[in-house]
Amino acid sequence: MSRLLASPGVHALPWKRDHCRVHERAALVTNPDPPGRIVVVDDDPTVADVVGRYLIRDGHTVECVHDGYEALRRVAERPPDLVVLDLMLPGMDGLEVCRKLRERWPIPVVMLTALGNETDRLVGFETGADDYVTKPFSPRELALRVRSVLRRSRGAGLPDRPDLGVIADGDLVVDMSAHEVRVAGKLVQLTSREYDLLVFLMRNPRKAFTREQLLSEVWSWTFGDTSTVTVHVRRLREKLEPDPTMPRRIVTVWGVGYRYEPEAA
Repeated sequence: MSRLLASPGVHALPWKRDHCRVHERAALVTNPDPPGRIVVVDDDPTVADVVGRYLIRDGHTVECVHDGYEALRRVAERPPDLVVLDLMLPGMDGLEVCRKLRERWPIPVVMLTALGNETDRLVGFETGADDYVTKPFSPRELALRVRSVLRRSRGAGLPDRPDLGVIADGDLVVDMSAHEVRVAGKLVQLTSREYDLLVFLMRNPRKAFTREQLLSEVWSWTFGDTSTVTVHVRRLREKLEPDPTMPRRIVTVWGVGYRYEPEAA
């Protein structure tokens, strides 16, 4: 069973009152970015309601579902702009839902979970999550993270964008106006974080960056787990390199971090 919530002035599909309480007096929308359609997946109705209320306040339309199977069905019917996904779900857990989403749609995912250790975060990123928020959480922080992920997925978070065009290196082509990446003409599905990291490295060829620098420069994180960078580099190599175990493009600089090595002219 699902429910759809909407901010004032945004068209909403019908919802059932016994499964949803809508925030009748939503705060004024202060989000300068375009609103999005968001699916919230959480088996706890109270958590889903709190998340929905704050996202509504940020101007979004929110649909809540309570298990992974229903989430996949709803996304298939009408792909949203973003999914907020709880890790601990009945039946199909959040990691499996995220994997299945990634197999079919390039939809950004913000993982929401009570499991906050490093291993859980890395597994979440490995499955394709774009961000990770740990319970108990600040609803305001979650809304800001959703806003940031949406902005990146739409391409607005990239630096130096006035000259939107194409970055090409051999058979690797990044079409920034279409927000697409192709290798040998084949479309490659990247998460928004993977895309941002690739573009940043390609724009700074042969320059080595530490993991801390990449966290700050690419994602504007002033703090965070540097192993997140390692995970995203590994995923990029798996998607872009002929042999991920012997990378030619995104290479490791031992004792420093990573650099992008363009093909020889």
